[in-house]
Amino acid sequence: MSRAVQPLILISPDFHSKGVEFGDPSLSLSMKYPEAITACGGLPLTMVHTPSRETVADYVRRCDGVLLTGGNDLNPALYAKLPSSLRDKSVPTRDGGRRDLFELLLLDEVFRQQKPLLAICRGHQLLNVALGGTLFVDLPSQRPSSIQHGQLDRSTEVIHSVRLTRGSLLAKIAKTQRLGVNSTHHQAVNRVATALQVTARSSDGVVEGVEQKSGCGLLPFLLSVQFHPERLMDRHPEHRAIFETFIQASQNGDALKL
Repeated sequence: MSRAVQPLILISPDFHSKGVEFGDPSLSLSMKYPEAITACGGLPLTMVHTPSRETVADYVRRCDGVLLTGGNDLNPALYAKLPSSLRDKSVPTRDGGRRDLFELLLLDEVFRQQKPLLAICRGHQLLNVALGGTLFVDLPSQRPSSIQHGQLDRSTEVIHSVRLTRGSLLAKIAKTQRLGVNSTHHQAVNRVATALQVTARSSDGVVEGVEQKSGCGLLPFLLSVQFHPERLMDRHPEHRAIFETFIQASQNGDALKL
């Protein structure tokens, strides 16, 4: 019996203007992402950052699904004019905004070519901004809460729970309406893009997940989360199910019936 062809999943990595080997411009990517893709039946491919639309279009054309990963803050100039009190609250990009522009071009091709998309953390925020939404630049200053969202030192632990909208894609995948998540961010979705709907919130109201509105038909599969399921999936089946469903959608090339 021949083995089923693994769907090719295009992963967008981080970019550093100075790398560790020779000080050259370099890419970086946590191994948690490709390991999650591989464990769930996909074949990961790390994408090279390029300003060429033709090259980006060819990458997207050859892949079966796209994963947008975490990283440093988006340039606030993409979505807000900052008051002076917030200008030092955003973590500076390490690449002069090169990753922002590249991933906006990548998203444009994903929508044009109708490829399944999973967006995580920074990718979740980028998706909202790309479709016309905004972000909180700094949650502790703009939206103080009893929940400490920026717990980077506990990235593989469940920190708090989020409530999932009944009947949403994420609720169907996780088979629950309350999901425990990790929390490693200081920014979050503020105004939600009109094409998206919130389907996960923490108890303090912070947006933890969005999907395309019913009937919107942006993509055959679109799931966007603020947390990091790739860091929890080895011990929490509901987080593994996020990747399994994404891989299945990429394999099928169309919308899933869950």
